[in-house]
Amino acid sequence: MLELRTLYFEDLETGMREELVKHVSSSDVVGFAEVSGDRNPIHLSEHFAARTPFKTRIAHGLYTASLISAVLGTRLPGPGAIYLSQTLNFKAPVKIGDDVKVTVTVEELMERGKRARLSCICSVGDTVVLEGEALVKVPGKDEDRSLV
Repeated sequence: MLELRTLYFEDLETGMREELVKHVSSSDVVGFAEVSGDRNPIHLSEHFAARTPFKTRIAHGLYTASLISAVLGTRLPGPGAIYLSQTLNFKAPVKIGDDVKVTVTVEELMERGKRARLSCICSVGDTVVLEGEALVKVPGKDEDRSLV
């Protein structure tokens, strides 16, 4: 689990980067199915998944995307950041047992509205499995963060 780190808009610089590596377990996928309601058997049944092009169970695409949220909400920029938008381009499946590396990089800072545009890449080994872009509102040092 990532330790919380709070960065203010004024602390951010273009090029800042944070990474997370998460091992995808069967219990993660089953738990995500329960929470999301997505009980597609390609995620839950090895027998069903064996008859698909993937030949084995795969993680939900939005489970992988949720790992981006983990980075944004805990490390870069951290607590108090508000998601405004996210694009997601799924490139390859994530299988049970894979180690997913999430890399979030500050690409642009917009003074008006204290917004940051971040590139988001998830990979398994050398294979990019998901890429996209997030737009977040980041609290400034002059804002009350007593609730954070």
